[in-house]
Amino acid sequence: MKLYDFKQAPNPRRVRIFLAEKSVSVPLEQVDIFSRANRQPPFLAKNPLGGIPVLELDDGTCIAESVAICRYFEALHPEPPLFGRDAVDQALIEMWNRRVELVLLNSIGMVWGHGSPLTAKVVQQIPANVEPNRKRAVIFLELLDRELATREFVAGTHISIADISALCTIDFAKMVEIAPDPSLANVARWHATMSARPSASA
Repeated sequence: MKLYDFKQAPNPRRVRIFLAEKSVSVPLEQVDIFSRANRQPPFLAKNPLGGIPVLELDDGTCIAESVAICRYFEALHPEPPLFGRDAVDQALIEMWNRRVELVLLNSIGMVWGHGSPLTAKVVQQIPANVEPNRKRAVIFLELLDRELATREFVAGTHISIADISALCTIDFAKMVEIAPDPSLANVARWHATMSARPSASA
């Protein structure tokens, strides 16, 4: 088993944190996306979309997409449950993880892709996409702050994949100079809690 990884990207980090929370160790192989290694035929044979991370099993099966990989390990190592303890818990975690992905991660990704000089060489940038998505990210962080006034973690009383997704996205957002406003005290409290967990350094 091997996990194809890229240290600087948020999605591979999601898997690394998830594995650390499960106390599971998997060999890592770095794939340099800036040199386009993930767009070469050997890697595209593992994931035709070229995305990182990819988990390659011993029989050659390749699983792409960070949440799909995390679900695989959740099935193998159900404790602690990071996708929910019962039907309601699972649904709320899925709801919030999707919100983080569809709104916050997507917005940050658009700002990164269309506004960063690091991506200009590999993406046909549309600068008009930057500011609307920057505003969308800020609005979501304000919403998240209101939600975190009612509970300790993003989707409830315990850490879940939704927290891991949000942490990785917010930390990555620093690359495009987006950060929660200091007035968002609940987000700040949650972020400090998550950042203090040993898994955050995975």
